[in-house]
Amino acid sequence: MTITVSTMFIPVNDPDEALTFYRDALGLEVRMDVSSDGYRWVTVGAPGQDVSIVLFQPHGGRSQAEGDALLSLVTKGSLQAAIFQADDLDTTFEKVRASGAEVLQEPTSQPWGARDCAFCDPSGNLVRIAQA
Repeated sequence: MTITVSTMFIPVNDPDEALTFYRDALGLEVRMDVSSDGYRWVTVGAPGQDVSIVLFQPHGGRSQAEGDALLSLVTKGSLQAAIFQADDLDTTFEKVRASGAEVLQEPTSQPWGARDCAFCDPSGNLVRIAQA
């Protein structure tokens, strides 16, 4: 039996701001952009990789109270969105920093063996990038 990751979801406040980070700064490609009832779900992914990331607005398909609760967690920075890998961490870090993204941690060797950095996406999600 083989199990693989196909799709993950990251809540975002503003899909256009999110695209500036995930598409323009990280280099992910847009695979789908769907609007319904005033909300958008934008699917992005790394070129050549089958894993899709859906950037979604917290209120889409939820009650007002549920959407408010999720949005509150996102904007407080309480959620970790994803950990990406880069073949050249230092160059990737500089590209993302140059985009204006909020730097939480410059490239650092961690006690558990990884060398990584961290950013905050425009919605407040924690995004880490590790050396591949």
